[in-house]
Amino acid sequence: MDQQRFSEVDDYLTETLRLEDDHLRHAAQQAQAAGLPPIAVTPAQGKLLQLIAQIHGARRILELGVLGGYSTIFLARALPPDGLLISLELQESYAQTARASIAAAGLSDRVEVRVGPALEGMQALQAEGVEPFDLTFIDADKPATPEYFEHALALSRPGALIIADNVVRRGELADPDTADAGAQGMRRFHELLAAEPRVSATTIQTVGAKGYDGFTLALVTG
Repeated sequence: MDQQRFSEVDDYLTETLRLEDDHLRHAAQQAQAAGLPPIAVTPAQGKLLQLIAQIHGARRILELGVLGGYSTIFLARALPPDGLLISLELQESYAQTARASIAAAGLSDRVEVRVGPALEGMQALQAEGVEPFDLTFIDADKPATPEYFEHALALSRPGALIIADNVVRRGELADPDTADAGAQGMRRFHELLAAEPRVSATTIQTVGAKGYDGFTLALVTG
């Protein structure tokens, strides 16, 4: 098994299950044209996020890292008409690209993109006293994932889900001596999960067009 086969399987699934439509393809094309890094979730991963949010009955979603709006479109499609997704994005140029694609997909009425450091954005949400979120998707600066998780927990209701992407880091997660800052952050993140009595969590390893990685799913139990 190699990367070529992983990508071929993802391509097969995307085509056979019709995981992308014109709006999603447009978002991907616009991100590429704007020179955004090619690090968005795959169609299969995006659809998984949408299904998780739908199964959970999410009405309020928090996303860290909008990039070009690709995952945002999947998540926003899971919301009811009166639902809300707030996405926090560091780069103004990324936010502008994402807003245009989200608007083209007809989802601007339920998506708000805020620009600035994610931790500051989360602190601002807490200060505003916003209604707790039903689902948080963490896909931003990897070394800061432990801090994002702590703030996400404070912004979540009991029964909410917190999902973190890119947590296995090509297997570096298992190496206590890793020099990879992202992997170090993910090790601290898992240590927090293990010590936090208010969550029940697991991490799943994945392969696909983005290579070898994984995601964490945490249920806020209290």
